[in-house]
Amino acid sequence: VQLQASGGGLVQAGGSLRLSCAASRRTVSNNGMGWFRQAPGQEREFVAAIAWNGVSIYSDTVKGRFTISRDNAKNMVYLQMNSLRPDDTALYYCAAARSSYWVTFGSAYNYWGKGTLVTVSR
Repeated sequence: VQLQASGGGLVQAGGSLRLSCAASRRTVSNNGMGWFRQAPGQEREFVAAIAWNGVSIYSDTVKGRFTISRDNAKNMVYLQMNSLRPDDTALYYCAAARSSYWVTFGSAYNYWGKGTLVTVSR
């Protein structure tokens, strides 16, 4: 499975971006999918995840501002990011889990896409 994240860019604080993750094949319709991010000099952190049936979970830092969704027919996963803050600046990665359910730890994911950079200015 290959994953390709896109949609990153430069946005002012308070703005919005929508990230997309395209999967190379339909396998991901049965997989839990997640978004992680890594800021410069920091460790990778969990952002959001969604199970095969659409049930989702978020980190406390993005809850209420970000929304993860999926379109299994199109092999796509999305991350709508609203009310962006400078501390949201990071390289964002999408990943496919071994499980069908949502998982919050990176080791549970066996496929990773290349990141897309999100920069939020003050």
